[in-house]
Amino acid sequence: MKSFKSDRNSEDIMREITAILREMKDPRLHHSLISVLRVEVSGDGSYCKVYITSMDGMQSANEAVKALRNAAGYIRHELGSRLTLRHVPALTFVASDSIEYSANINRILKDIKDDEDDNA
Repeated sequence: MKSFKSDRNSEDIMREITAILREMKDPRLHHSLISVLRVEVSGDGSYCKVYITSMDGMQSANEAVKALRNAAGYIRHELGSRLTLRHVPALTFVASDSIEYSANINRILKDIKDDEDDNA
């Protein structure tokens, strides 16, 4: 069962990782197109999964994850300096296609609505 403290830590980590991503100068990261979907912190706070998505699709998200894996030490160090955590969790980055998936669902629903309007 998740506690209030772990939920708060997840939100804090997500907010700070988003800020760190904006400051990074890695050309593989397209700042306006990459976003952090959610952060899952383990019960003991030693591990953290960060879900990354991109507006350009899954290939762009995978490239961003590769860049973030290379910069995981830097990001973890920055988290340690910005947050007051007893242990800064080890970061694992995972690519997600949820933005592309939701855009596809939105497009399907729009097509259904247009078909209904044409038939009425």
